[in-house]
Amino acid sequence: MKILKHAVLPKGFLANGIASGIKRSKKLDLALFYSDVPAKTACQFTANKIQAAPIKVCLKHLKKNRDFQAVIVNSGNANCFTGNQGLKDAEKTIESLSKALGIKRRGILVASTGIIARRLPLAKIEQGIPELVKSLSAQGINKAKKAITTTDTFAKEFTVKFNLGLKTVTICGIAKGAGMIAPNMATMLCFLLTDANITEQALKKALRISVDASFNCITVDGCMSTNDSVIMLANAAAKNFLIDMHKNFNLFSKALKTVCLHLAKMIVQDAEGATKFIQIKVNQANNFTEARKVALSIANSNLFKTAVYGENPNFGRIIASVGASGVGVKEKDLKIKVSPLKKKEIMVQISLSRGNASATVYTSDLTPEYIRINAEYN
Repeated sequence: MKILKHAVLPKGFLANGIASGIKRSKKLDLALFYSDVPAKTACQFTANKIQAAPIKVCLKHLKKNRDFQAVIVNSGNANCFTGNQGLKDAEKTIESLSKALGIKRRGILVASTGIIARRLPLAKIEQGIPELVKSLSAQGINKAKKAITTTDTFAKEFTVKFNLGLKTVTICGIAKGAGMIAPNMATMLCFLLTDANITEQALKKALRISVDASFNCITVDGCMSTNDSVIMLANAAAKNFLIDMHKNFNLFSKALKTVCLHLAKMIVQDAEGATKFIQIKVNQANNFTEARKVALSIANSNLFKTAVYGENPNFGRIIASVGASGVGVKEKDLKIKVSPLKKKEIMVQISLSRGNASATVYTSDLTPEYIRINAEYN
């Protein structure tokens, strides 16, 4: 497996990003990912009961269609809690893009991130779409990765290449997220593009496995977004022998998990105001779900996170969080090990003495800078 710590589009994909005027800063805020041919699609969305209009529209389109060719994304406006008008604006965005690309509306997905409860500036998006389409290119991924960001301080990007017979398969991923991170599928968006020839069933299972071990194992502030979306397209342009549930699935799944885990860690490393990157590994649990539940209970404890920021080795914060997780841990069986808090990267290891399963969760410390950023965000 060849690892590239930057975004390289797979065969058959183009991308672009522009400044349409959604953001007052005039930064890039509208992105497009496009496949030359319809691509098999797998998606994961937020478990928040309040879901943004673009997610509702995507879910509707996914019921009617299995292959998609384009994803349009705006940052600076979440198009959430905007009622029926928000749904209409998302659909009109798709309609405008379908005309510009010359493809059917049912082949387009949409995503948004930014401020909640403000109507989408549809006129600006519609005015920007012709430019967005006209300048599509393989190098356009470098603009697209910036156009999806909000409070991020750097773009999250990662690519892997691996061989299947005489063919090379590429998986490229870009993501955004720095705050409002507590995924249950963070504010996070992720777009995964591959030229693999793979069945829909295998693609969906591989994505589910990868998301569970990556984006569902990170937290910055315990706040679940209304817009979290992971969208993956596979256009078969690599022309490899078909990947299914039996042939080459593990190889593809391992490669995809590598991409997702690196992107997930980057989101935590870019956590708003963070000074520490914290890895919490829970061992000897009954199962993965139980181990992750304990790890997340610690990772979402404000008392624990502020203690790490203050480099205060107060193990009581960890002990209380383990007990509050709801898992039937016995005090006499609990073992805790914490690396020196003076370092930027902190390791917490918990042993429950209940079984053989383990899980690792990634989080950050909680700092005054996080409060400043979110107190001023509007």
